[in-house]
Formats: sequence, structure tokens, C-alpha cells
Amino acid sequence: MQELARSAFTFVRAGDAQALRQLLDAGLPLGLRNERGDSLLMLASYLGHEDVTRLLLERGADPERTNDGGQTPLAGAAFKGHLAIATLLLDRGARVDGAGPDGRTPLMFAAMFDKLEMVELLLQRGANPNHRSADGSTVLTAARSMGGTRVAARLEALASGQS
Repeated sequence: MQELARSAFTFVRAGDAQALRQLLDAGLPLGLRNERGDSLLMLASYLGHEDVTRLLLERGADPERTNDGGQTPLAGAAFKGHLAIATLLLDRGARVDGAGPDGRTPLMFAAMFDKLEMVELLLQRGANPNHRSADGSTVLTAARSMGGTRVAARLEALASGQS
């Protein structure tokens, strides 16, 4: 089983949905995790492999399953700016404001890395722009602290009532 698991993660990293499908058809469990606690879905989402993400979701992978750092697949997709992946995850039940132990939401990750299009998607899907993380940071302060100038400007406009 260990060799199958290693192969599964290799196929996910490569974006090889067909090879992964064969392993899943042969009984590979969806709940596998790597040494960092990343699920197959977390890794596919973070890497932006849309076909693999879709396959895993269709097979019943949990879009809310966190890694050892408390991050969800949606947080990984938001951090990297993978819009299609985020849409798939949200359509399959990922919570738009799902946060890890540190209280950071996918919107905060997108804001920190100035992923404006992702911020817009998450806001359209109901993300709370006024959320505070466990340390009291807001989405706006997270954007500013990491140099997310486009997102900071958008959030400031939103706060002042401009669309």
C-alpha cells in the first residue's frame, strides 16, 4: 500500500488524472495523506490540477479536510490564485470562510498574495471581508502586511461603499 500511496501522490503532482483514476478504480483510499498531512485533494488544489481535483471531488474527497497546518484545499487554491479550482471546491461544498486554527480564511490568503481575481470570486461567493484571524488581523491588514496593493485598494473601496 505504501508504494501505491507514493504513486498516487506522484500522479497528483504530475496532474495525471488518468493514472490516478486507475489507482482509485483499484481501491486506493481517498483519505491518503503525505508527511505534511496533505490529502490528495489538497495537493491537487494547491498545484492547480483541475482534472485531478474534479476527479477526486467526483469520487467523494472531502473539500474541508485540512492538512497538518489547518489549511483547506480552498485555502491552497486561494493562496495560489487557481480560480477554476476554487470554483470547483466551492461548488462541491467547501466553506468560503472556512478557517484553520490561526483563523485565516481563504480570502485572507488571497489578499496576502494580492490575488485580486480570487478575492473577487470569494467575495461574490459570500466571503466576509471583515473577518478577523486569531491574532486580530483583518483581510485588509493581511493584504497590506504582505504588499497586496491591488487587493488593499479594492478592500478600501469596498469599505468606503464603492463597488
